[in-house]
Amino acid sequence: MSKRFYLLLLAISTVACQQQKVHERVTGTLADSAMVVSAHPLASQVGVDILRRGGNAVDAAVATQLALAVVYPNAGNIGGGGFMVLRQANGRIATLDYREKAPLAATRDMYLDSAGNAIDSLSTGGHLSSGVPGSVAGLVEAHAKYGRLPWKDLVQPAIDLALHGFVMTRREARSLNALQEQLILLNSVPPSFLLREEWKTGDTIRWEDLGHTLERIRDQGLAGFYEGKTADDIVAEMKRGHGLITHEDLKAYKAIWRDPIIGQYKGYKIISMAPPSSGGIALLQLLRSVESYPIGDWGWNSAQTVHLMTEAERRVYADRATYLGDPDFYRVPVRALTSALYTDERMKTFNPHKATPSATVKEGTLAMHESPQTTHLSIVDPEGNAVAVTTTLNDSYGSKVVVAGSGFFLNDEMDDFSAKPGSPNMYGVVGGEANKIEPGKRMLSSMTPTIIERNGRLVMVVGTPGGSMIITSVFQTILNVLDHHMTMQEAVSAKRFHHQWAPDTISFEYGAFSRDDSLTLTEMGHAFKGYRAFCRVDAILVRADSTLEGGADPRGDDTAIGF
Repeated sequence: MSKRFYLLLLAISTVACQQQKVHERVTGTLADSAMVVSAHPLASQVGVDILRRGGNAVDAAVATQLALAVVYPNAGNIGGGGFMVLRQANGRIATLDYREKAPLAATRDMYLDSAGNAIDSLSTGGHLSSGVPGSVAGLVEAHAKYGRLPWKDLVQPAIDLALHGFVMTRREARSLNALQEQLILLNSVPPSFLLREEWKTGDTIRWEDLGHTLERIRDQGLAGFYEGKTADDIVAEMKRGHGLITHEDLKAYKAIWRDPIIGQYKGYKIISMAPPSSGGIALLQLLRSVESYPIGDWGWNSAQTVHLMTEAERRVYADRATYLGDPDFYRVPVRALTSALYTDERMKTFNPHKATPSATVKEGTLAMHESPQTTHLSIVDPEGNAVAVTTTLNDSYGSKVVVAGSGFFLNDEMDDFSAKPGSPNMYGVVGGEANKIEPGKRMLSSMTPTIIERNGRLVMVVGTPGGSMIITSVFQTILNVLDHHMTMQEAVSAKRFHHQWAPDTISFEYGAFSRDDSLTLTEMGHAFKGYRAFCRVDAILVRADSTLEGGADPRGDDTAIGF
């Protein structure tokens, strides 16, 4: 195919899908006191109900996440893990790591064949792909330190949804219909309550075993999941399916409070998650890479803006592949990676007129002296406390394995390790030695729950699902508000693009670029791959008059509710 013909095709496809310019401002849900934004209207309502009863942002986050485990099982979970970023009204900050861990029986080469090649299917589905779940431990720990309402009051709404049932949306029905074959193929005991010739919009679904599991968690806390019947069910499931998780793994799991990643961007304080999340470090690197450029003047998704952001992303993801992993196992050079001097050095090779081939972009040189389906929720309570939580099973419905007798999906997070250094995971992300499989280790993540403040005042709570696209989607959403002066809803709804070093391609949502800009970018040397949609950002903006604007992503059933 000639370059001229390729340019013509790209122009035609872009024009056909080009986003219409909006002349009137689009504002999301507004509230005076409190806001919950999550992936499902029922879960958002649960969170708001908790706030109305006097609960704080952490209480609402616990109740909302547990509700999502029932009404949004693609990613909401008790069989996965996640991260929480908390900013109290007095400005105090805390970040909680409840990422899954490799079982103690895990080995570095467990997903390699006899020739040393990665067997992708082993880490992306079925029992062997599951890490030790951390969600319940994280929620119990967050509540113990910061919660206000009784624990049982936070779990009960999810129990009610599971046992009484709820009406499915069109997206939920379609998602379960697409899952049927894998449910039969990958489960040792067929989950009969999920198997149906066709799920339809408006059908009522009940999760009875999950409801009873939640009752044990309500009554026994940690022991209701990591010991007793639930633990026995998990271990029995592992034995039937040749997985690795044992009673010892479950009982040993602990959530960890970690120091947040904090930086500055144009006078705003950025607060995000530290490793084993790569999100906080990568986000600060990206923001610092573009800070000195007038992207607000260049315009949203103009060729200049997209080129700059892509080149920054190319370099940051090269660093991610080399330097980031579980800090309990690998000395992550946080200070060096987030320093302005390092970022400036990385951007010295930036050519404003030409794309840099990823094959020529390597990780930066550091002074090594320093010791696909996810869901996000954003909450601000009436006192001004803010919580950003991103939680995941990894792929949609995780491993596709439902724990028989306990009724919940297990994660397939082992795919987030580097099965073999240089070998990409399901999202195409390449990893290295820092993220190799080791017993008891937490796998690297792209989750980027983030809170922004300025001059001691809360400004934004933001995050998204989306695998490797999480970091760049949070990055773009922040720039949409701070540099392009969009409302929160406009920033969340805006078409997105993404580059992750390898493969050397700009992924973009159809309609993200104008005809002229797409042609200019192609002439600069960029290649493209189009998508209908990716990532579902849920965010809250504190406006100048102190009212709250919830931005719920229209790409899903995401809903903002406030009062």
